[in-house]
Amino acid sequence: MYHRFNEDKYPSTNIQMNVFKEHINKIKGHKINFYNPLDFAENYNKSKVNKKILLTIDDAFSSFYKNAWPFLKQNKIPFILFVSTDPVGKKGYMTWEQIREVEKETFAFIGNHSHSHEYMIEFDSFKFQNDINKSIKIFEKELGYNPIFFSYPFGEYSLKQKNFIKKKFKFAFGQHSGVIDINKDKFEIPRFPINEKYGDLERFQFLIKLLPLQYDNIFPEDKLILSKDNPPKTYINFFSKQKNLDKINCYSNEGNDWKKTNLKIIDNKLFINFSEKFLFRRGRINCSLNDEEGWKWLGIQFTIRLD
Repeated sequence: MYHRFNEDKYPSTNIQMNVFKEHINKIKGHKINFYNPLDFAENYNKSKVNKKILLTIDDAFSSFYKNAWPFLKQNKIPFILFVSTDPVGKKGYMTWEQIREVEKETFAFIGNHSHSHEYMIEFDSFKFQNDINKSIKIFEKELGYNPIFFSYPFGEYSLKQKNFIKKKFKFAFGQHSGVIDINKDKFEIPRFPINEKYGDLERFQFLIKLLPLQYDNIFPEDKLILSKDNPPKTYINFFSKQKNLDKINCYSNEGNDWKKTNLKIIDNKLFINFSEKFLFRRGRINCSLNDEEGWKWLGIQFTIRLD
């Protein structure tokens, strides 16, 4: 997941174009193909034999159109561009004319990123649904259709919001890290956020080699955690054939500091026992397992109500 390109003022969401090109070279150097979102939509639940990379870009900033788009177009690299409809045409953002120019290419896909791009987890049901419906009407007017792809602003969503998104889209992306496999919830698809801090070549090379840490489901299903439930009782149900569960390590930002979490395994259920409350609005847990097949990874993101 990328956002800005060559915008030095925003290091938390920016990547330098020379680094981005190196990322592409690393992918090609490992002989990994890019995943066309059309195939992604048609074959999500089919077994994957070979690893492929799906590029996504959030927010449709002008710096994408100016800096990254010519490179992606020249090399015909597939991607999804997620657009929030309210900022379109405003300073620093692409126009609808530019978005239509991108969208007409067979390897470029547009995704819905809400209308307002606000902290929608704080919206009541009426306001949330109104925001999404407004974005859909604008997409239908400007592109002639509503995209099948959605990405949650800031990767935040409640179970109620996710269930509404299910009615309007075929797929929805979060901002929790992980590798997609056939068992991942189509409305909680993981992505690795890439920026200046987390986009160095050594880390990037590690990421593209990662394998999915497959699981059946995660509790709690609702990723909105109320203050009375902080820290949340969390466990992961793995499949019965999952090996080497005793090798899993998990780290979280509980207490506003990344630390190793306490784990307990009973049968094929991994209990994550937090020792402190989450003090930031987004609680993150990353789990990894290194076995004979290689490094496997899964991430979880909660939105914490701190009031």
